Amino acid sequence: MQALSDHLRVLIVRFGAMGDILHALPAVTALRAAHPNWYVGWAIEPRWRALLCAESKPYDFGRSSLRMPLVDQIHRANTRGWTHQPLSGSTFDDLFRLRKELKQHRYDVCIDFQGAIRSAIVGHWSHPSRFIGQDLPRESAARWFYSERVPVHTNHVIEHALELAGAIAGEQLAYARACLPRDDYAEAWCEEFVSQNVSEPMVLMNPGAGWGAKRWPAERFGEVARGLAVAGYRVVVNAGPMEDTLASDVVRASGHSAIWVDCNVSQLISLTRRASLAIAGDTGPLHLACALGKPVVGIFGPTDPARNGPFGCDFKVLRSPLSKRDHKRKAEPEAGLLTITPDDVLSVAHELLTSRATA
Repeated sequence: MQALSDHLRVLIVRFGAMGDILHALPAVTALRAAHPNWYVGWAIEPRWRALLCAESKPYDFGRSSLRMPLVDQIHRANTRGWTHQPLSGSTFDDLFRLRKELKQHRYDVCIDFQGAIRSAIVGHWSHPSRFIGQDLPRESAARWFYSERVPVHTNHVIEHALELAGAIAGEQLAYARACLPRDDYAEAWCEEFVSQNVSEPMVLMNPGAGWGAKRWPAERFGEVARGLAVAGYRVVVNAGPMEDTLASDVVRASGHSAIWVDCNVSQLISLTRRASLAIAGDTGPLHLACALGKPVVGIFGPTDPARNGPFGCDFKVLRSPLSKRDHKRKAEPEAGLLTITPDDVLSVAHELLTSRATA
């Protein structure tokens, strides 16, 4: 392989969602550690930018106003807006803006961690000398945009990302804990919230999921919260946008021993840093806890934890032998998921909490 410049310019394309971005972060962390002089840009949906940067001004993406431990530049790719208004003038303006911006940055290499046609097109707009993607991407047509197609030989998506990132310099990158930003405003908010509401060791719980088949019932999360409260732990329930009712159901089922917190991504990062344990299904906050090295209990159904589950932390995964890998977005909880009981979750939660206390 031709010797690489010490000042290579690398574009990462991974728009979302939260868990998927977190799965890519260890590879970029390892890449940054191995090549600190490389310039790294990232094309990402604006709603997830807090995973990469601490903001001092809400809509300023310039390097001077953001504290970004991993990347030098963030490129806004408002894919959700494009989908909702595909033919609007604002969408065309935004696409033109992004295409011009990527071309101006003169990236040498692009890595498509998304593996979709849309991400491949955006990566292509940067006109990289090398465009790296998986040999078998999520959407097969995306591979025709890549100049280098990398076959992956590992199981977990975090390992897949490490293989793709390692292909830039033909090296084997070791797993590195994700480097996440620390937002001063979010830290101050969290200090106040914890001091006013949490006097005991805190367990963070998220009952949400991307679709219904992955969602363990809220009433069972509430029973777990009630059991942890009896053992002396304070349970804080977090849920995503449009999941207020879900969070309220958990608090109600807990006999109001749990409390619900509504927070943004930066605040959730700060709150997770203070947790003794996280309990969730296959959802972004679970992967955030893993990224921060927190012990986690993962409650899995149709998605395969060997591919998408906890990684790089102390964890216990509960998954029924009846569950089969299935990414169909069904509304009702998967049958195997429903065989997992609150007592099952409490048992492994106590095991992790006890081992942490005696470590």
